[in-house]
Amino acid sequence: QVQLVESGGGLVQAGGSLRLSCAASGRTFSSYTVAWFRQAPGKEREFVAAIRWSVGSPNYANYADSVKARFTISRDNAKNTVYLQMNSLKPEDTAVYYCAAPLSSDRSRGLPPSGQSRYDYWGQGTQVTVSS
Repeated sequence: QVQLVESGGGLVQAGGSLRLSCAASGRTFSSYTVAWFRQAPGKEREFVAAIRWSVGSPNYANYADSVKARFTISRDNAKNTVYLQMNSLKPEDTAVYYCAAPLSSDRSRGLPPSGQSRYDYWGQGTQVTVSS
């Protein structure tokens, strides 16, 4: 059974940094697209970032406009883990952050998808709180 487990959340002051981790088990995810989403209280869950298997190829990573230039998604296939480095955090980044993966591996290229319907496996989430 596939499991995704997020970690690394916490409380940080505005302008600070956090690194979230998404550890996958039950399958080797080296050829899977993995995404991060977040949900703030009272709001819809929204796309944050996604990464293809083809790290280094054009458009292998996709970011929401609200996090571009502040967040970086990366992966360590040897550890079956995807990371989200979050810098210059703002109070509006406060949310529960989820990682997600599709049912099947995908070796296509181009920007990874941002739609929630493209992802089938979800972690339990990790809380990120940014104080002003």
